[in-house]
Amino acid sequence: MVFQSTASTNDIAWEYASNADNDGLCVLTESQTKGRGRRGRMWFSEPGQSILCSVLLTKTNIEAELLTLAAAVATAEAISAFCNLPCRIKWPNDILIRNQKAAGILVEKRNIKSKPCFVVGIGINCNQTRETFQEYNLNLPATSLAIEGSQGIDRTGLICELLAKLEEWLDKANRPSSINNRQSPVVDRWLELSGMLGRHITLECDGQRFSGFCRGVDPVEGLIVHLDNSLVRMFGAAQTSIAYD
Repeated sequence: MVFQSTASTNDIAWEYASNADNDGLCVLTESQTKGRGRRGRMWFSEPGQSILCSVLLTKTNIEAELLTLAAAVATAEAISAFCNLPCRIKWPNDILIRNQKAAGILVEKRNIKSKPCFVVGIGINCNQTRETFQEYNLNLPATSLAIEGSQGIDRTGLICELLAKLEEWLDKANRPSSINNRQSPVVDRWLELSGMLGRHITLECDGQRFSGFCRGVDPVEGLIVHLDNSLVRMFGAAQTSIAYD
């Protein structure tokens, strides 16, 4: 379903969650007035500039953390394939092009009729100019696909590529090896696209700052970091962000 304007595509998707047969419903809008990002941040959008997309999942066994990784991989691969632009993933859900944010993912979970349901919200900056971002106080430098060299973004074509990639990576995340044994191709691909494995990083978690080397990602527990004080610790996505790396 497509709207000209709405408060939030995630909110619209949740309205249909009580019927499990709505699994896979995709909500799109030209603009939204109350778009939200991770940790309560706003997602700014003007008509015609972005892909603003939410997908309802009512029949999945994937945990929210692995779902976030799968959506990030799908988004990065879709942009790279369709626009021929180099994408990286910043923990856990920002898509960067040349160290500037071009897209973001917000996964929300609710229990509906005693079953876990999810909405995967994806926002991609497509046709913004550099002047667009000067209006906002952003926590991370932003860019768009048009700025980075893909003028005249065919948003319909990119949405089709995005949904195809999302279906592909959700299928991989749903495999028993990904869910039960934590040996997931999603994690492997996420690490490739993030470039974080083996790198020294600094994180903010619950108001504190930590530094160490990234040793991997657990699809449930989060980022595995060998801290500078020699301890190894897991950092969950909900409480953690990369300060710099």
